[in-house]
Amino acid sequence: MEQITNILVVGIGGQGVMTAADIISQAAILDGYDVKKTEVAGMAQRGGVVTSHVRFGNKVLSPSITPGHADLMLAFEPAEALRWVTHVRNGATVMVNSYPQAPPVVSVGLFDYPENPEQQLADHPINLVNFDAGNIAIHLGDRRLVNSVMLGAIAAHLTLSSEVLKTALLSRFKNKGAEMLALNDAAFEAGKHASLTPTQ
Repeated sequence: MEQITNILVVGIGGQGVMTAADIISQAAILDGYDVKKTEVAGMAQRGGVVTSHVRFGNKVLSPSITPGHADLMLAFEPAEALRWVTHVRNGATVMVNSYPQAPPVVSVGLFDYPENPEQQLADHPINLVNFDAGNIAIHLGDRRLVNSVMLGAIAAHLTLSSEVLKTALLSRFKNKGAEMLALNDAAFEAGKHASLTPTQ
């Protein structure tokens, strides 16, 4: 039976969910794997829910991850991690940015933000890795670096080479100048470090 790695990337619009999934896919291609990806972006430009499935292996026939079969979840927002946790298998690693960002449906009062989503996540049979990627990005100088921080964080949990993943990330910024490259490199390394020393 061929081994396929299933990665679920979740968050809300503007957090870089689809870009992160693109970079993981590109890294898997660079590492020689067959890759399939699909995504749902509901009102992404207005903070709506964004989800992407990435699957790679020697031969992948479908882009969709069957509920309960994700090997790794990269969650840019705690409540979105909680919403999708039933999509991961028992023992899967769930990497969560603990910096909350309520979607507009919560901000306008249509829905309540879940109470302590990280504690609710901890009740599931998963390997929860929880750290504040938002604050790491802010301290590095730009909140938009969350994407690179999160990619660095999952580097140690993928069968892909960490260097290939970083190469795929930095290739996005090769025309943006040395300063942007250095910032994203630093964010990637900060994410790697944070994922090994999580705060729970």
